[in-house]
Amino acid sequence: MLNKTYPYYLANRPQTSKTMLDVRDKYSGKLATRVAVPDAKATEKAIAAAVKAAAPMREFKPWARQAVLQHCVARFSERRDELAEALCIEAGKPIRDAAGEVTRLIETFRIAAEEAVRINGETINLELASRLDGYHGYTKRVPLGPVSFITPFNFPLNLVAHKVAPAIAAGCPFVLKPAEKTPIGALIIGEVLAETDLPKGAFSILTLDGAHAAPLVEDERFKLLSFTGGQIGWDLKARAGRKKVVLELGGNAACIVDADQGPKLDKVVERLVFGAFYQSGQSCIGVQRIYAHADIYDALKRKLVAATRKLKAGDPKDRNVFLGPMIDEAAAERLHGWILEAKKAGGKILCGGKRNGNMLDATLMEGVPKDAKASRQEAFGPFALLASYRKFDEAIAMVNDSDYGLQAGIFTDSLEHAMRAWNELEQGGVVVNDIPSFRVDNMPYGGIKLSGLGREGIRYAIEDMTELRLMVMRESA
Repeated sequence: MLNKTYPYYLANRPQTSKTMLDVRDKYSGKLATRVAVPDAKATEKAIAAAVKAAAPMREFKPWARQAVLQHCVARFSERRDELAEALCIEAGKPIRDAAGEVTRLIETFRIAAEEAVRINGETINLELASRLDGYHGYTKRVPLGPVSFITPFNFPLNLVAHKVAPAIAAGCPFVLKPAEKTPIGALIIGEVLAETDLPKGAFSILTLDGAHAAPLVEDERFKLLSFTGGQIGWDLKARAGRKKVVLELGGNAACIVDADQGPKLDKVVERLVFGAFYQSGQSCIGVQRIYAHADIYDALKRKLVAATRKLKAGDPKDRNVFLGPMIDEAAAERLHGWILEAKKAGGKILCGGKRNGNMLDATLMEGVPKDAKASRQEAFGPFALLASYRKFDEAIAMVNDSDYGLQAGIFTDSLEHAMRAWNELEQGGVVVNDIPSFRVDNMPYGGIKLSGLGREGIRYAIEDMTELRLMVMRESA
């Protein structure tokens, strides 16, 4: 069970407030808990505390940062069931998926703990000519200083972890704004961090709404802004001033199924169904566009429809449920409208297509026009479209005909096609023989085009949160 109320965190300490935010069970719609909301003075105090903590965090030794992260790993493991239940309630995430996200939370902090003690520099050879005899170069990485984070609703634990864990490993104090609809996971993380001996001011977790989050974007005392969310991220970048900005802004991921996959269609379908519909499709790398070779298209379509119709929808607390609610009715209504628009424009609904409140059927379509919203924009819900191709060049062009470029997948036994996909697809990542939804928490993850800029993944985030410091030394004459 959730607590009746949760505090926000200011300079490592829990804080109450007269202003409270209601957090609802996304399936039942009932009030689940209430969260304290900070005011503008608290936000200023959090930023000032982070600035003051910059020096102590820089001096906080790598082994001590590792110990903090290892404490988090142990405590999250002990509280695994509580964290999964909180996710299930506040995000409407099926309990099995929620348990999987808790596992990734733990893994992300474990990886960060390992990286905290190997943030290394290098020795550079400067003796490139006789005039440089006796000169040597050395580099090290030092923390940037205070950083700010804004996270979305769909992975309330793991997307927070991908910002918080590397910040601690790098030695950067941070101020985090979790999503208003799903703040509980971040606040439980804050509760665990408050048990550690992090320097005062090392972290604040502020349950702000978007209208009051401007200081996290615009305040020049922050040295980096890391934002995961929608296209508003480009506006935030324009307002961020001189600070470094990392953006992950979504996608409409495509997956190619090559002609040679006929004997493997059952396994391919299993992965495609998971990629399209897990956590109701509310993933930036959820499978939205499926392009299958004409020789196997009909068989793939038949198997996909049959598998999709078998998915159980309902209360996410039921361990047999695969498809839970979308985050709210407005999100479900938006995507349902896109489905109806695509149908009116000539698309055919193969299965699904109905909505009841924030529950939207797992929906497959074919014949969707290329300029339809359901094809061009990010569906971010339980929807995928199918289309066929004859030549591999066509498949490459179909995937690239998108304003997004986060990740793509290809199922193929052809090394040539796999290498061409890697070389020619305009994506931040290409996954061979699996869905674009695949992600491991140490890999460089991020996109191009409207999908954003920069990379997450613990080591890569640590690099973003540190700067290179050079020393040149000349031997004594």
